[in-house]
Amino acid sequence: MADLGGGPDHPTRTQGTAVPPGTGWPDDPATEATPVARGAAEVSKLARGAATMAELAARQSVCRACPRLVAWREQTAAVKRRSFQSERYWGRPVPGWGDERPGVLIVGLAPAAHGGNRTGRVFTGDRSGDWLFGSLYRCGLAVQAGSVAAGDGQRLLGARMAAAVRCAPPANRPSPRERDTCAPWLAAELGQVADCVRVVIALGGFAWQASWPALDAAGFALPRPRPPFGHGREVGLASGETARQVLFIGCYHPSQQNTFTGRVTHDMLDSVFLRAKQVAYPDQPQRGDGAGAP
Repeated sequence: MADLGGGPDHPTRTQGTAVPPGTGWPDDPATEATPVARGAAEVSKLARGAATMAELAARQSVCRACPRLVAWREQTAAVKRRSFQSERYWGRPVPGWGDERPGVLIVGLAPAAHGGNRTGRVFTGDRSGDWLFGSLYRCGLAVQAGSVAAGDGQRLLGARMAAAVRCAPPANRPSPRERDTCAPWLAAELGQVADCVRVVIALGGFAWQASWPALDAAGFALPRPRPPFGHGREVGLASGETARQVLFIGCYHPSQQNTFTGRVTHDMLDSVFLRAKQVAYPDQPQRGDGAGAP
């Protein structure tokens, strides 16, 4: 993890479990006054009531609605992986991150226990993120080819990332109830960008399935039956109210299992993100190592 300055007393170096909101963690969207959801009904209420993307991200980042996930993420933050023993873990839900007015929205499964749950930023600090950010950089949708920590200078260009489930789950498998409890956060995030997003990318089958209710809630007409997940599968969706078109694309998740076995290659990821950029930003250069970005 990059040294963000401040020596041993910097927030990322202090020992403890979950980081209290408003205590100086880089890019922490919340404060002590941010309302906390402690059950499914409160998730729905607070997600619907967020007036801005910043407010929504803040509320996501302090959620305590799923007891099993709260216990797991905080236990992981306390026990830590040996290679990260000197670091403090975020230990909270990981909110959506990136452009607040994106043309491309990328949806993953959940934060990694020693990735996003450690760094506080989705896909940051793990090997899946190395693959993902590398592709986004090559396709002109990120300013750096990698990301190791919040505050490391990484920035998405015309894109935003979110997870279907905001807390790191045991064995990377949230329960159906946890998925459904968390669903209003994704629905509200998609609702915030429904008038500007042009492409939604689902990384893996879980994100593919979880995205359908969010797209429905945002006013997009869904096909019946819903198409099955597949890498590179494209489904065109229209908003019933505005006739706006959104392209929904499936993409294999850049998990270590997929990348080690060759099921996912750099070219496969690049093809999906280049296609997304072509649709969302047709007047921009389609490749260029961060150049020509939105």
